[in-house]
Amino acid sequence: MPSEINFGTDGWRAIIADQFTFANVQKAAQGLAGEMLASGTAKAGAMIAWDTRFGSERFAIATAEVLAGNGIRCVLATRPAPTPAASFSVISHKAGGGVMITASHNSASYNGFKVKSDRGGSAPPDMVARIEAEIERIESGEVVVQHVSLDEAQRTGLLERFDPTAPYLEQLGHVVDLEPIKQARLKIVVESMHGSGGGLFPRLLSGGNLEIIELHGEPNPAFPGFVQPEPIEANLRALQAAVTENGADAGIAFDGDADRVGLVDENGRYISTLEGFSLLAHHLLERRGQQGTVVSTITMSSMIDRLGEAYGIDTQRTAVGFKYVGPKMLETNAIIGGEESGGYAFRGHVPERDGLLSGLIFLEAMVSSQKRPSELLTDLLAITGPHSFRRVDVQFPEDQRSALQNLIETVEPGTLSGMEIERSDRLDGVKYFLEGGGWGIVRMSGTEPLLRMYAEAQDVETVDRVLEDLTVTLGL
Repeated sequence: MPSEINFGTDGWRAIIADQFTFANVQKAAQGLAGEMLASGTAKAGAMIAWDTRFGSERFAIATAEVLAGNGIRCVLATRPAPTPAASFSVISHKAGGGVMITASHNSASYNGFKVKSDRGGSAPPDMVARIEAEIERIESGEVVVQHVSLDEAQRTGLLERFDPTAPYLEQLGHVVDLEPIKQARLKIVVESMHGSGGGLFPRLLSGGNLEIIELHGEPNPAFPGFVQPEPIEANLRALQAAVTENGADAGIAFDGDADRVGLVDENGRYISTLEGFSLLAHHLLERRGQQGTVVSTITMSSMIDRLGEAYGIDTQRTAVGFKYVGPKMLETNAIIGGEESGGYAFRGHVPERDGLLSGLIFLEAMVSSQKRPSELLTDLLAITGPHSFRRVDVQFPEDQRSALQNLIETVEPGTLSGMEIERSDRLDGVKYFLEGGGWGIVRMSGTEPLLRMYAEAQDVETVDRVLEDLTVTLGL
């Protein structure tokens, strides 16, 4: 029988009480324990944190009971936390690895098991492969899940509890100078989507002239009002309306575990995730004067390449997922790394997505430049030229996965939107590079049964035609 535990672009996610069960969480924890014991990282212990989803704390406790049952000392969060706080906690506790119980932006019926390396970022592919091999041994009966009760783990000194929030917020203050932001006479609307980032931005930035209006800051595992807690435009109507109704200077949104960000300008216009990443990269290069590599996935905007040319810095691409972006950032000492979904990481912090830090750097760009978000975008486009982007997600039956994967690996349409395909790249799915600098991508989601299609060109009409042609090519 195939395993029910399948790690995607960032951990294992599944529907609660279907495949995401206590028995399977224990198997995943035992797989991690086996990997840590074999690699020698177990002696440094493990960090375990959890978010506001249904059952997250109990799944975290089950994880701790298994790791402690294998003799691995654990620190377990006492309260829900953002995923970036969990990532930083691995570093602050000098742990050999960690687990974050979250399904990030997935709908409320899901939960997940994210593994962190000893560097705090997403477990790299080789570590994931070793965990999956350990899980195979468990499912074959070769290895038995070991566990002790929470009380016994605490009594024997194998487990202690901690609050991950305060040290993480203190760390953010080391990466960004908060005082100028606090004293700025700005009004900001924050959309927390009932997730684990709720209340943290007001806590960080109170005590000055800055006014923060928070929407949906109270935790709710059903994420009412959202199909899924993802900071994409379709989920940000309330934020856009609140910005315009309150005469605010900007809007900032976080996903369910606050590792992604969505941005809205002073006019209520959604700033796409590609524009947002490019805007933050431009701020680091232009106003902070930082030098170094910019790392992003293949689905990120070509605006990054134009910035690289303008500032004389290297730009590197990876497959989708921070398990690829994070290690490449460490390898190149990158100033920023990101993916199209709104997850961005920064030098001087953990090589992992951080929505709160991304929001702070966005505010820093506004305050240091004394410009509104629309003006920051105008400055960016003066360097990069116009770029339009759109992503389309198509759900498919699981039994069609192999056929679709085979089609993606082989299809060569020749032209898209009447433009010649200059070359293709199959680093992750397939990316078609078009004459004139545009591109189109087709790839499988690593976390959901979705086929994702992306396109970027100079104008919206060309983007739409590229996506239409990709849809026809794939027979969807």
